[in-house]
Amino acid sequence: MSETEPKKRGFFSRLFGRDEEPAKPAPTPETVTEQAVEPVEELKPEVEEVAPAPVAETAAPAVETAFPEPVTPPALVESDSLPVEPEPEPAVAPQPAPVVVPEPTHAPAPQPKRSWWRRLTEGLSRTSSALTTGITDLFTKRKLDAGTLEDLEDILIQADLGLATSAKIAKAVGDGRYDKQIDPAEVKAILAREVESILVPVAQPLAIDATKKPFVLLMVGVNGSGKTTTIGKLAAKFRSEGKSVMLAAGDTFRAAAIEQLRVWGERTGAEVVYGQQGADAAGLAFEALQKAKANGTDALLIDTAGRLQNKQGLMDELAKVVRVIRKQDPSAPHAALLVLDATVGQNAISQVEAFRETAGVTGLVMTKLDGTARGGILVALAAQFGLPVHFIGVGESVEDLEPFSARDFARAVAGLGEAA
Repeated sequence: MSETEPKKRGFFSRLFGRDEEPAKPAPTPETVTEQAVEPVEELKPEVEEVAPAPVAETAAPAVETAFPEPVTPPALVESDSLPVEPEPEPAVAPQPAPVVVPEPTHAPAPQPKRSWWRRLTEGLSRTSSALTTGITDLFTKRKLDAGTLEDLEDILIQADLGLATSAKIAKAVGDGRYDKQIDPAEVKAILAREVESILVPVAQPLAIDATKKPFVLLMVGVNGSGKTTTIGKLAAKFRSEGKSVMLAAGDTFRAAAIEQLRVWGERTGAEVVYGQQGADAAGLAFEALQKAKANGTDALLIDTAGRLQNKQGLMDELAKVVRVIRKQDPSAPHAALLVLDATVGQNAISQVEAFRETAGVTGLVMTKLDGTARGGILVALAAQFGLPVHFIGVGESVEDLEPFSARDFARAVAGLGEAA
């Protein structure tokens, strides 16, 4: 390029409106700092003009007001870095509720079996209480005279001992004791002695004749006397003695009686002969006797329908049962047991009279002595009829039916202890 030709303007000149500086020699290290600073000083005013106004720093709002920082353990925060979220704690599985094992409980010790004497005295407690309380009240601080003996006789009659028996006992108490003080305990002892003397002749066990197979027992009684239950209890006793037993459900008027006897048969292992409700009772008894003979059974117990002693039609049906049995065995029934409910009191006397005439009653079984204060009726029956009393019942269980003992009964009724 010639010297006369104008120089071409560089970018720097065009930008700032002036020509470029003539080229300078390469800078030395000593001049680097100086040269670098100069442009800055020259450009500073211009830069300030074109540069945007500096943004005034404002105080940052308190973090806690708008965005609360999570509280982080110091060990997890690093400088110049974002807050580190704490690691979530591992989920803990819910623990099952502790199983509470109850303390082992010991089964109550079995109660010792009550003796027959205890069951008897408890069963006769209502009868003995009525008698002994009256005697104690009568003879405490009172001399014996005619009026006292009359009052004693009234107490005995109220216990259903009967007129004759009550008069006899009162006479025995008064002998040699008029106008004297008598201890109530002495009166009770005389009562027990007199009652025992009346009962001894009738206290006879039921004997099963082994030469008669089967030994036929006809069970009779009014509705509700406990006849069917007594049959079951007797079957249990005979089975415990090793005897074979057959039961005949001759109470065909009641379906419940048939089922009840079947249950007793299952309990005792006795065969039960039964028919439909309403079947002929005499025909069923005949069939049962045939089977018992064929099987060589030791004892055949025939149930009959409960019937009132004043219903002649029903009593005639009972007489038919007896006739049919005797067609096979003229000596049967070998025992006709009348089951009496002690709670009926004096009505038991008319029952004995009617059933003895129709069925040839040979012995008595007295039940429900534990439910009455009139147990003295047994003494009245013994004194009037003299029929054997084979069993008495003082409860529902099998062991609550036991052979009759005159001495035990007499002492229990008088409120005395067991005989030595």
